[in-house]
Amino acid sequence: MKQNTIKMSCIALAISSVLAANYAIAEEDVAGTGEKQAILEHIEVTARKSVESLQNVPVAVTSVSAADLAENGISVITEIQQFSPNTTLQTSRGTNSTLTAFIRGVGQDDPLWGYEPGVGIYIDDVYIARPQGAVLDILDVQRIEVLRGPQGTLYGKNTIGGAVKYVTKKMSGDAELNLNATIGSYNQQDYKIAGQLPLIDNKLYIGGAFASLNRDGFGEFLTSALPSQDTENYNKDVMAGRMSLEYTPTDNLFMRLNYDKTKDESNSKGGYRMLPSILTNAPVPDSKYDSYTSLPTWNKLDTEGWGLTIEYGLNDDWTLKSVTSSRESYSPTNIDFDNTSLRIFDVPAIYDDEQFSQEFQANYDGDDLKLVSGLYYFKGDSCGMFDAILYEYYKALGGLTREVRGCNNSESYAAYAQGTYDITDKLSMTAGLRYTRETKDATVYNGVMFTALYPETGWYPGYVRDEDAINASIPKVLDDEETWSKLNPRLGLEYQLSDDMMLFTSYSQGFKSGTFNPRATFAEPAVDPEVVDSYELGMKSEWFDSLRVNATAFYLDHKDRQFVTALPAENASQVNQRLGNIGTSNATGLELEVEYAATKSLNLFATLGLIDSSFDKVFSYDNSGNRIDITDHYTITYTPDTTANVGFSYTMDTDIGSFVANGNYYYRGEYDLAVENNLLSQDGYGLLNFGVNWYSNDGHWNAGVHWKNITDEEYMVGNYAFVTPDGNGGYTPSTGGDTTLVSYYGDPETISLTVGYSF
Repeated sequence: MKQNTIKMSCIALAISSVLAANYAIAEEDVAGTGEKQAILEHIEVTARKSVESLQNVPVAVTSVSAADLAENGISVITEIQQFSPNTTLQTSRGTNSTLTAFIRGVGQDDPLWGYEPGVGIYIDDVYIARPQGAVLDILDVQRIEVLRGPQGTLYGKNTIGGAVKYVTKKMSGDAELNLNATIGSYNQQDYKIAGQLPLIDNKLYIGGAFASLNRDGFGEFLTSALPSQDTENYNKDVMAGRMSLEYTPTDNLFMRLNYDKTKDESNSKGGYRMLPSILTNAPVPDSKYDSYTSLPTWNKLDTEGWGLTIEYGLNDDWTLKSVTSSRESYSPTNIDFDNTSLRIFDVPAIYDDEQFSQEFQANYDGDDLKLVSGLYYFKGDSCGMFDAILYEYYKALGGLTREVRGCNNSESYAAYAQGTYDITDKLSMTAGLRYTRETKDATVYNGVMFTALYPETGWYPGYVRDEDAINASIPKVLDDEETWSKLNPRLGLEYQLSDDMMLFTSYSQGFKSGTFNPRATFAEPAVDPEVVDSYELGMKSEWFDSLRVNATAFYLDHKDRQFVTALPAENASQVNQRLGNIGTSNATGLELEVEYAATKSLNLFATLGLIDSSFDKVFSYDNSGNRIDITDHYTITYTPDTTANVGFSYTMDTDIGSFVANGNYYYRGEYDLAVENNLLSQDGYGLLNFGVNWYSNDGHWNAGVHWKNITDEEYMVGNYAFVTPDGNGGYTPSTGGDTTLVSYYGDPETISLTVGYSF
């Protein structure tokens, strides 16, 4: 595959050269008729912290506008993966609100506190530190941007895989009120209201948005060990709101104070048992969305935050900006690993997070030099606990629970700068540097009790948590602190071949913070940061104002990857299971994004992502202290070798309003679901979507019908595997004493109708 990817990269660059050679002979009319061609829409992004044309930014970035989101019926951030090559944005196993994000094979499989995401999620320049609650619903948004590759010399928080930016709308003009209602499959009922009110014309605005999002489950819990449980599985019950106050006292000063809150009471998500249980008589369910459980089915997420943004135009060249934010989230959750009505392997858990960040930017936009610079401070407290209950196997002893709880807190200081200097009218050079100093302190309590433990009194019917007995039995095994500092560079060249074509190349480095093992069983040392070195060669081009072709070839080297394995103790006298920097991986790939305005009414688009990613080397140690190679046991997860999307949008004006029909086919190649000893892989599959939108001539009414996953494809997005292959195509029981091989699936076929009114 690597050779094919390299060949495709060379072919793409060769095609670009041929197109460039023939560009000068292009005619401005259509086939000599003199008729004016359709013109592509101008796309603006803030990938480099200032508003720029997408075509002038030497970065691999995809931007999806509010209009595109609405017309495609996109209601949640995970659907953005269809429009960005080599990108995975999926809801994690067991929940409806935790995000699994990978870009170019770089991400984070484990959502436990202490592990840093590989892909940064931003809301209006504010970094969201934890994946819990990061499955954002689309509410009052201007656009969503996906930046591929390491981000650090332009952003407050450094990330190694890329960034997803959720950009909300600024207020302007008169009073507005927008109402939207959606009904659809599985009793979907979504209601949204958004509006703004000028308190002082053109100076002071108050605005907000509110959403109530509800849907029955795609399946159900067929049996439950507990009475009176809500048996909806894969349902949705979310309320979200946002308030903003914006003040522009002068032309060069802008201030925004905003607050948002989300309450998600969707049920816990039950997985599909792929093997019959040997401890119960429950068969494998008929539906991929049906399950069994012995835990309560409720699941909760409360997240809220406030932010203050101040922008000041010092003069024509300099702009100063301050972004202050505080956020917190609390999420008690129930994950039934075995998915039976017996307590074979149950894991109730709590995630409790708080963060504060402050960023100061000084940005310069001169004739020959553009500069983005900033100072960044981040403090995050990430805490939690889980109880791994193996009751059935140890029933004679009263059950067994391993309780793990603790915190992994971080404090980070950073300074960054990136400038682009025009060497000539056509040639520019970009250079950037980031310095980060980060301290982490961690505590871990880890121990076993022969009983069934739950995080809080009343969690399970009749359960009373005895804190004194638990504290006496669950020891503190780790209490430590470590500090790291890192310099990360970026260097690039951009050549403006013509007004409509730019070639660029770049090198950038990112790092993911060092950390402590949140599941430590002894006072093990911290691991060092992971580092990614990324190289890109790309092209941004437009042809005859109707064809846009953007392409990027890339290579990345991912070093010091953090995994748990058998490693020698510090004195080398014994080997222990602990977290270590034990792996290196690499990826080579190509990304192509094409948009064509075929006529004034018809737009066509296509994206293609090719990637060959694999581990170079992963090492461990045997019981005698000998270093061994375990590379064959590891695989890059959630990274198909091919992602592709083709679609169209057709506009038709009539006496009763404008109609916009659109459709797309999104393909994902085969990908693995577990980074170590993977047992399940999702075969390649495609999703076919279609929609029709209507806009009234007076601009007040709109409606849309959206049909998604038309062919009702079933595709896995996560799994739990607690079985051991027997070598004959079967499996033997593992943790908990049962054959636990469980998978989670993406959304089935749905159809919805949205009606909106604006005034």
